[in-house]
Formats: sequence, C-alpha cells, structure tokens
Amino acid sequence: MALSHSSIRVAVDAMGGDHAPREVVQGCVAVAQQMPDVEITLVGDRQRIQADLRSTTLPPNLHVRHASQVIEMGESPVYAIRRKKDASIVVCAQMVQEGEADAFFSAGNSGAAMAVAALQIGRIPGIDRPAIAAAIPCKKGRFVLIDAGANVDCDASHLLEFAIMGSVYAEVILNIPNPTVGLLSNGEEEGKGNQVVKVAHKLLHQSGLPFVGNIEGKDVFEGKADVVVCDGFVGNVALKIGEGTASFMVSLIEAEVRRHPLLVVPLAMLRGVIRRLKQRTDYAEYGGAHLLGVRGVCVIGHGRSHASAIANGVRLTARSVRERVAKRIEDAMLAQTALLSTIPLLLQENDADAQ
Repeated sequence: MALSHSSIRVAVDAMGGDHAPREVVQGCVAVAQQMPDVEITLVGDRQRIQADLRSTTLPPNLHVRHASQVIEMGESPVYAIRRKKDASIVVCAQMVQEGEADAFFSAGNSGAAMAVAALQIGRIPGIDRPAIAAAIPCKKGRFVLIDAGANVDCDASHLLEFAIMGSVYAEVILNIPNPTVGLLSNGEEEGKGNQVVKVAHKLLHQSGLPFVGNIEGKDVFEGKADVVVCDGFVGNVALKIGEGTASFMVSLIEAEVRRHPLLVVPLAMLRGVIRRLKQRTDYAEYGGAHLLGVRGVCVIGHGRSHASAIANGVRLTARSVRERVAKRIEDAMLAQTALLSTIPLLLQENDADAQ
C-alpha cells in the first residue's frame, strides 16, 4: 500500500529493544489509532510482527515491511551495519534516505542507530558530529543535555555545533523561547575546564546565543541553563547518574515510609505524589532522545521501553517532522557561518596562549 505524501511517514524498527516486537507493535498500534495523519511502517520479521497483530484490528495507517535480519544489542554497530544489509534498523534508515519515510524510530542498538543515520541519511551541511539531545527533568521543567553519548572525543567546534542544535531543539520541541546555553565544566569561572572547554567558552561567548557561561554538575538540575553542552562521554555519564539517582531516591522514600507503622495512612496519602514523581523522572514519559545533525529525524528509544514509551517515542518522532527540526538546524548553522570560519584562528591563538 503506497504511503500518502501528505502524511507524516515514520519507519519504526519493530525488532529493536528488550521487549520487541510485541511492545513495539502495541505502542505503534496505539499511535496509529490516535494519529490518523501519521503513517507508521513496522520494519522487521513479518511473521513475528503479524503474530502480535492478530488480536488487533489493523489501522489503515499502519503497515508492515519485512526485514530478514536484526542487529542485536551487543553487536559492533559499524561492523553489523556492513554485514547485515537487511537488518530492520538499516532498512528504516534506507527508507528515510530514499524518501519512503520522513523519520525513523528505534529502541534497539543505539550505536547502530547513530551509525546508520550518519552513514546512510547523511549530515546537515556544517555539522561535523551529529549528537544525542536528551530532554531531562529539572526544577524549571526540562532542559536539553547535548551530547548525551554519541561523541566521546570532541573539540571546541563540536561543542558549538551541539549548542546550536540543542538551542533549536529546546525552542521547537520543549517550547522554551530564546533558550539559555550553559557549558558543563568543573567550575563556574571562565578559566575552568580543559583546553577544549576553554576554547568552546570563547566560541559560545561570540556566538550570539544566550550563553550563561560555565555551569557545574550540581547546578544542572536547578535549571540554570536550558541547554547544557558537553562531550558525549561526560554527557552519558551525567545522564546515567541522573537516572540512577532519581530511581534510588524514589525507592528510598518508599522504603523509609514503610519502615514505620504509624506512617501507613500518610503513605496512602502520598501515593499520588510518589506516582507523579516517578512519572516526572521516568524515561518512558518522553519516549526517546534525538540524534540531531542528520538530514532527517532519528529518535532513539530506551532499550527497556514498553508500549507506552514506544508510543511516546513515535509521537515525538512525528512531532519533530511536523516542526521541521532538521531544516531549522540547517538554517541555524547557516546563521553561524561567519563564526565557524574563525575557529582555526581561535584554535591557533589558544595554542599560543597555552605555550
């Protein structure tokens, strides 16, 4: 069945994630029923997908495309992509590359999703390193952490790219007007950080973005910046520590309250509060993280995602297409062309200062 070009077309890796394809199928069915303007193609083992669809009335905007292979979580991304040409996640990216889909979503091997998006879909002009943007809860609502794990080793120009992309994302997806940008460092002072952070500080200061300077890890969840910029190594560690701390604190509150018999009644009254706290800190509520900087939309879901998280991730993917996130990033990069051209000279000046 041909997909309507007036619709938003999302390819979904049906085999990606710990609970695939069952939970992926259920999440996509829910979105297809709620959003008739979104055409969803489930990509993967047709027999297994259809087995999970048997008890469901198939919405007219939900389709199945067979892919004979799967890239498992533990496989080397680049090697697997080259060896498994008919893997579900590879086919999803091919659909975007060939214009059969506007975006793809996967809760599978995140390294494979990043690699196949960069290799097959390609990068936005001016973007050297696509980066993962994660929406994280904080006191003010949410902030964007970028890069959350795509690039372990970065230079100052990459951090500037991240700031530009993260600003577009915060404004368009999180609805934050004129979002502020902070550079994650080991101190607020301008001279803090390694050489990459110090040069990035100068670039961001000249960028015209609402740059608030360096911020420390303890201030991230205070909402001192709407966009927190760092390399992917630091960002991924910060993300995982944040997830673990949130889960630990909620379980600690529940355990402490249960230890005291007199708190049984207050506990019943607090259940609603604890439930809302869990929801606010749960990755499933937002559904996924964007890989920004590629020509199209790629959203990566959590490997443990159940149907609700899958549904939220697919909705987020569709919204990013509707809001033209990739085109807005391309326009923002063009606006920074003059500054980007000065980077080599700035790096030379910084090397001279260091000597």
